[in-house]
Amino acid sequence: MRGDGILGVKGVQGKRSERSVVTERKKWLKRREKWLVIVGIVLHAVYMLSIFDIYFKTPIVHGMDPVTPRYSAPAKRLVLLIADGLRADKFFEPDSEGNYRAPFLRSVIKEQGRWGVSHARPPTESRPGHVAIIAGFYEDPSAVTKGWKANPVEFDSVFNRSRHTFAYGSPDIIPIFCGALPHSTWNSYPHDYEDFATDASFLDEWSLDQFQSLLNRSNEDPELKQLLQQDKLTIFLHLLGCDSNGHAHRPYSSIYLNNVKVVDSIAERVYNLVQSYFKDNSTAYIFTADHGMSDKGSHGDGHPSNTDTPLVAWGAGIGHPMPDSHNNHPDKSVRFVDEHLHDTPTPSEWGLNGISRMDVNQADIAPLMSTLLGLSCPINSVGNLPLDYIELNEGDEVEAVLANTKQILNQFLRKSELKQLHSLNFKPFKPLSNQSLVLDEIEHLISVRDYKAAMKLLEDLRSLALSGLHYFQTYDWLMLMTVITLGYIGWMVYIVLHVLESYTSLPEKIFRKEQFFGLRKSSPKAYLCGGLLMGVVCVLLLYEHSPPLYHAYIAMTIFLWTQIFSEYKFLTALWRYLGGRKCSYFLKLITTCIFSILILELLVMSFTERKIYTWCFITLGVTSSIYLFKLMPQRSGIPIFLWLACWLLSVFTLMPPEIPENTPLVITGGLMIILIGGVAQYLQLHAKDNKYWLGLLAHDLRTLRFPLLFHLQIILVGLSSLMVWLSTSHRMEKQELHGLHQLMNWSIAGFAMVLPLFSAPGLLSRLTSIFIGFAPPFLLLSIGYEALFYGALGLALIGWIFFENANLYISKGKLSTNAIEAVEDGILLSEYDRCLQLSDIRIPLIFMVLFNVAFFGTGNFASIASFEISSVYRFITIFSPFLMAALLIFKLLIPFILVICAFSAMTKLIRIPLLGCYFLVIMCSDVMTIHFFFLVRNTGSWMEIGNSISHFGIVSAQVVFVLLLFALTNIYTKDIKITRTPQKEM
Repeated sequence: MRGDGILGVKGVQGKRSERSVVTERKKWLKRREKWLVIVGIVLHAVYMLSIFDIYFKTPIVHGMDPVTPRYSAPAKRLVLLIADGLRADKFFEPDSEGNYRAPFLRSVIKEQGRWGVSHARPPTESRPGHVAIIAGFYEDPSAVTKGWKANPVEFDSVFNRSRHTFAYGSPDIIPIFCGALPHSTWNSYPHDYEDFATDASFLDEWSLDQFQSLLNRSNEDPELKQLLQQDKLTIFLHLLGCDSNGHAHRPYSSIYLNNVKVVDSIAERVYNLVQSYFKDNSTAYIFTADHGMSDKGSHGDGHPSNTDTPLVAWGAGIGHPMPDSHNNHPDKSVRFVDEHLHDTPTPSEWGLNGISRMDVNQADIAPLMSTLLGLSCPINSVGNLPLDYIELNEGDEVEAVLANTKQILNQFLRKSELKQLHSLNFKPFKPLSNQSLVLDEIEHLISVRDYKAAMKLLEDLRSLALSGLHYFQTYDWLMLMTVITLGYIGWMVYIVLHVLESYTSLPEKIFRKEQFFGLRKSSPKAYLCGGLLMGVVCVLLLYEHSPPLYHAYIAMTIFLWTQIFSEYKFLTALWRYLGGRKCSYFLKLITTCIFSILILELLVMSFTERKIYTWCFITLGVTSSIYLFKLMPQRSGIPIFLWLACWLLSVFTLMPPEIPENTPLVITGGLMIILIGGVAQYLQLHAKDNKYWLGLLAHDLRTLRFPLLFHLQIILVGLSSLMVWLSTSHRMEKQELHGLHQLMNWSIAGFAMVLPLFSAPGLLSRLTSIFIGFAPPFLLLSIGYEALFYGALGLALIGWIFFENANLYISKGKLSTNAIEAVEDGILLSEYDRCLQLSDIRIPLIFMVLFNVAFFGTGNFASIASFEISSVYRFITIFSPFLMAALLIFKLLIPFILVICAFSAMTKLIRIPLLGCYFLVIMCSDVMTIHFFFLVRNTGSWMEIGNSISHFGIVSAQVVFVLLLFALTNIYTKDIKITRTPQKEM
């Protein structure tokens, strides 16, 4: 220690004691960082699961009694026709000759029934659309976590409430609703029938034939005939033709448009069959679609071509056409579930401007069908009964709306009961605290026949009940999101404290060394308080029957903040230290924080908009070049090189992520890599006398006198380019790829990646060797411009190293810190390392930018499906999903390996601790993680929901992903040696 020895002077024993303390502290620091990494992995794994408790919790509750309607059913049976994938505009608009594609249904609209547009909520897929129509609620978002099972969650439907259901159609839809329904008769065609290479309209004819066969069979089957004559029957025909033809041929193709005529013809024939069979005019008919179809032949998102579907209703209980009146929809500010305004103008080309259009939300069709048949609404329905479609007397209308309102209110009451049953501090939904009084008043108004006042109260009560359902669906959101956010913030604070204590000179400035060494002793008070708080909270959660993961979220958060408060000595000393600093210090600190957060927010935006990187690198190229031009004492080509490297890399994020196959570009990429390696080799041999390059050159220049290794690596790059051309030529000519070709490709790739281990230990020579060594496998896995991206990324990484090397020389006097001084100051850093400074935050920030460019430079790492599978054909042509996926993932990892190798070498060049920078990288990624946590979506297309989850998951997993890549790349970078500038020049 610095203090005197036993005899009053600092002797050998004191020095040995000091060295032993420092050694012990280094061992302690190593153990602590291992423990810190484990905590980080566990924390991110647990918090990643939180989105499923927050965003993807089923809205379905059980235990409610169905509401029996108190009016006479206007229809005995209902025929539901769903034309899968039929978009509204193609149904209503005329063809090129001015003829309408659905003449029968248009005649129905004009003479018999009512019409409108049914607005579907994304995801506009077949299953969610049918669930909304038949069950009355929007697809359970938790289904996204359970895959495409028949029924991830059991739910009620109109078919369940009916006396009997007859259903025919697709094997993907019919079994969902009828597979476990005892009172149903159904059939579906084999999956083999769904052939995109044919006109799929025959699938619709199949459904009609099955129904016609049923009616014919009833003439010989008295039991079936008796069943068909009963009331409360539903007949469901699923017509898949438009969907299949839309996917295969696009919705503007003649095949798709002709299929619209087919479904219209089927609707007409079904109507004639039913009318001639039953002859009682007691059948209601509903024709609609589950979703539309985009011009590209896909569906799923919220575009109007996907959400707008036709709705035509006629028959028993359905009103006749009404003249158009804008007074029908006075409130134009209300939006449908697809975010479209009510009372939108009808396109003139539809030719229906004179007839009142009555749009509905898709889930409103379920209570409409239930009302027509006199059934109880499905118990989980959230649809509002569209009164514009039904024709009942005023009293029955109010009774129908009352049944619809009570059914929604029962869901609210059940959710409120379940939450209140186990909540110590239950917070009711206050607007519905007097719901029983309102119901009593409604009953009174009905009894005195004041139907208008009763209807107004019912509509308000129904609207409040829907708001109450949303309130209890999100009841725990505030608590969970607060806990998770506090957990992430606590983790970042703890990381910052660890970096400040272990890798900066701050402790030495605010403590004497004796105090500093005793600083990190555990604080029993903090742990005792934290343990008690954790125990109390867990007992409360147990009482409330909270899920086990709730305990894990809160326990992890309390544990982190306990660890923070256990550092109270350091925190109080830091507070006193900051209190004595000047305003300029705080201004610099705040500016750095704001700039860092701005960069990280741009990276968040880049996950959905890749062009941000283009502007980022254009700006970075200009500013960094100007900075070096102004500060370098003599002329140099480094600023110009940095400018060009940044601008070259900026081009690639403007290119489409779907990489077109282009073998000449791959070969050009190989030539570019050889050229870059040649220039780097020239610098190794001819720049040794330049003081700017001293830290980058080989530690022992004699190793460069025999550059056989470099020549061998260049030959392998050339061979890989040649094999790319040969392998692609064979495939284009439909020739089988010879086993010898595959063996050579595997050998070139494997051998090339081993050679960098034998390169000279100088920074530039080792990184160049790594860059050239991973080029052959990358080229062999490339099909287009991504080979050029590899070269551009390499140039940008070299430019980053040149910038930091020049900046190191420019500011050498400010940055010098002797390793012995660091030890004497109590800062436990490895040999040649200096303490981290505030300006060093640029290193993890630049790393984050380059690391994310590796994500999105040539595609979207979040979706392997966005990469072309043909890129693995040079290694394997026989279908092997695991090996092909492994090769594809390895190709995606190569740019990350380059970035991390450069990052590791950079920390050695400017003498900052690698692990300290790693923890700063994790802190930066967690700033992004918090943002993505709030961006997770549980509405929209499956792709939008899935992407929001994958973005959050990718950034959360960086604590593990980056660490594993550090361990992998350490094999290549651990023995890099930096030639130090002589101390007298420093």
